Amino acid sequence: MATEGEYESILCVKPDINVYRIPPRASNRGYRAADWKLEQPDWKGRMRVTARGKVAFIKLEDKSSGELFAQAPVDQYPGIAVETVSDSSRYFVIRIQDGNGRSAFIGIGFSDRGDAFDFNVALQDHFKWVKQENEISKEGQNQNAGPKLDLGFKEGQTITLNIGQAKKKDGPKPRLQGTGALGLLPPPPGGKIAPPVSSVSPNHIPEVAAPGNASQCTGDTGFLLDLDMPSSVPSESAQATDLWGDFSSSSSSASNQSQQSSSWVQF
Repeated sequence: MATEGEYESILCVKPDINVYRIPPRASNRGYRAADWKLEQPDWKGRMRVTARGKVAFIKLEDKSSGELFAQAPVDQYPGIAVETVSDSSRYFVIRIQDGNGRSAFIGIGFSDRGDAFDFNVALQDHFKWVKQENEISKEGQNQNAGPKLDLGFKEGQTITLNIGQAKKKDGPKPRLQGTGALGLLPPPPGGKIAPPVSSVSPNHIPEVAAPGNASQCTGDTGFLLDLDMPSSVPSESAQATDLWGDFSSSSSSASNQSQQSSSWVQF
């Protein structure tokens, strides 16, 4: 039922309504408007259909003063509170109630068929909304009754977040031979690495070329002096083209040659 604090909305207003006293229902076949005195209505006025919460109210009021003649609370439609007659679409039977809990059934009728249609649609729309509200309420109750997922932290439980840390890059991969760098193959399992073989003997001592004429040096060893050349003073042109002019300029001193030879060997 409706509560006192709920807002009352107006669903439908019709200025002309006829009210009839109806005889008791003779059988289960329903009411018939032909059994009423349709030419002599017992009361005339206006009808206002309102809703407060999920309950609709059919209010019969005086046209001039608006005084309430009777009202019929409707908690379900179609239902016992509002019934249609079997022989017309303009007449209905409603159950009116007073504040003391007494109730009675009366007949109402509209002069225009369109007014009867509006009255019927207003009640249907209201209780369609009531049905949707009930379904939503049941779904909410079913969700609350089900098991709840606990996403809270337990006592002593922590969580670590890595924000803004770049992924560690792998180290440079060894290059294979043929890629422009010298690569070494891994040793065989259980074997020993052999020392690198040098093309030059460790006991080899490079020979020091004696000063001589640079013009007789070969093309491949142009920077070495010919040891067979006589120890004569080279010409200016030979000194200009000799890469090792320091050795040829000091050919007169045997001690300098020995020092140059010893230093060349140390190199």
